[in-house]
Amino acid sequence: MATLVPAAVKVKDGTELNVVISGPPSDVTVVLLHGWTLDLTSWNKVAESLPGRVLRYDHRGHGHSGGGTVRTLDQLADDLAEVLETHAPNENLVLAGHSMGGMTMMALAERHPQVYERVQGAVFVATSPGSLPPVRAMEQLLGRWLARRTALGFARTMPLGLRAMLFGKRANWKDVAATSKMISRCTGNAFTDFRYELATHDRAKALAELTSIPAAILAGSSDLLTPPRHARAIATELPQAELVIYPGAGHMLPMERATEVAARIKRYL
Repeated sequence: MATLVPAAVKVKDGTELNVVISGPPSDVTVVLLHGWTLDLTSWNKVAESLPGRVLRYDHRGHGHSGGGTVRTLDQLADDLAEVLETHAPNENLVLAGHSMGGMTMMALAERHPQVYERVQGAVFVATSPGSLPPVRAMEQLLGRWLARRTALGFARTMPLGLRAMLFGKRANWKDVAATSKMISRCTGNAFTDFRYELATHDRAKALAELTSIPAAILAGSSDLLTPPRHARAIATELPQAELVIYPGAGHMLPMERATEVAARIKRYL
């Protein structure tokens, strides 16, 4: 396993983001962006399979990053631009975003399109351009738990619900347990604010900025949060992109199909 180098970034509004970099110096940096309520460790299996320089960080309100006072997808795009300016200002980039991380990539195209001038590959993993389903009962329960921090009840009951909501047919219980721990590190404010952002997210038009960039769109056939129709909607806007649907996989592709996801990213190195 590559050595992880801590490289925290304090962005303009004073929020400190937990950043880690692995691998030797390179003229190409792979940037892995995690999903809502998760953190950079959701990419562990993929990162370990990638050669070269890999940059990961926790979004504000997630993992070990500060919460900040503004929690929007636009702000996540601004955070990403600042992290890149700090740690990969000149290198070519391969961006891979899971769920909300993929939406952050779309927001980046809106707010900082110049960054994509040096992106040589974009991988959208279990994400959506918009029109996500309404809040589910499971998500409401999770939100109440995060607000109250009833840890004992969570430890006893939440993993079963997470397995059903987030994972496909071949879920590994270690992955489910790791996901539970990640979610426990997400703040209640981040859960609520970003859930609203996901519900109102509509960035299909932003994808027009990316039609000249090699891209892949990955989805699980059993994904309940971002069903395959969302991947197909992205593919409609990115006709050059490769669309891959993994039979039986759920929403957590960086864990469930880590080898396959890493292989797609490697194609752009």
